[in-house]
Amino acid sequence: MSVVSAELDLHALTVDEALPALDRYLSAAFMAGYSEVRIVHGKGSGILRQAVSRELRRHPLVKSFRIGGHREGQTGCTMVQLVEH
Repeated sequence: MSVVSAELDLHALTVDEALPALDRYLSAAFMAGYSEVRIVHGKGSGILRQAVSRELRRHPLVKSFRIGGHREGQTGCTMVQLVEH
C-alpha cells in the first residue's frame, strides 16, 4: 500500500510529463480522502503553471483552485479543493 502525500511536486517535469502525473495524483488524492492538495509547479516562465491551470479547470475531481498564498508558495504552487465524496 502506498501513501499519498498532500502535495505533488511537478516543477522539474515537462508539460507532457506533468499532466498525466497530475491526473493520476488527483485520483489518488481523492481516493485517499483529501479535501485540499498542493500542486508545486515552480515559478519559472509560467508555462507549467498555465498547463496545470487548464487541466484543473476541466478535471472532474476539482471543485476549485487558486494560486498559493504567502505561506503556501505563492505563484510557485496551486492549492486545489477536491470535490466531496
